[in-house]
Amino acid sequence: MAVEAFPLQPAEETGFVRPYALTGGRTKANHHLELETLISTRAAALLAVPDQIELQVIMEECRTPQSVAEIASRLRVPLGVARVLISDAADAGLVTVHRTVSGDEGAEAHLTLMERVLSGLRRL
Repeated sequence: MAVEAFPLQPAEETGFVRPYALTGGRTKANHHLELETLISTRAAALLAVPDQIELQVIMEECRTPQSVAEIASRLRVPLGVARVLISDAADAGLVTVHRTVSGDEGAEAHLTLMERVLSGLRRL
C-alpha cells in the first residue's frame, strides 16, 4: 500500500515576519542610538541598493534626517530592532549617525541651548 505525500502548508498564510527575524536574532546595535538620534542617508550611498528591504526603506526615509524613533515607527518594528537595522546600515556606509549630546558630554552647551529656547518661548 503506497502512502501519498502531501505538502505541508500552514493553516493560515499571514505574511508576518517576527521582528527579531529581521536582525537574525541580534539585539545589540554597534552604535549608541538614542530615541532622538538623527540618521541621514549618505550622498555617496544613494546609488547603493542593499539586499535587505528594511535597509532600503531606512535609506529612502532618511533622505531628510529622521530620528531613530521615527524610523522604528515607519518600519513598524520595535525600537530594539530598528536600532540594530540602523546600526547595520551605518556599518555598511549607507547612512550617517549624527552625534547626540548625552550625559555630561557637552552639558554646558546643552543647558545654554535650552535656556535660549525657554527665553524665546517666554517672548511669544
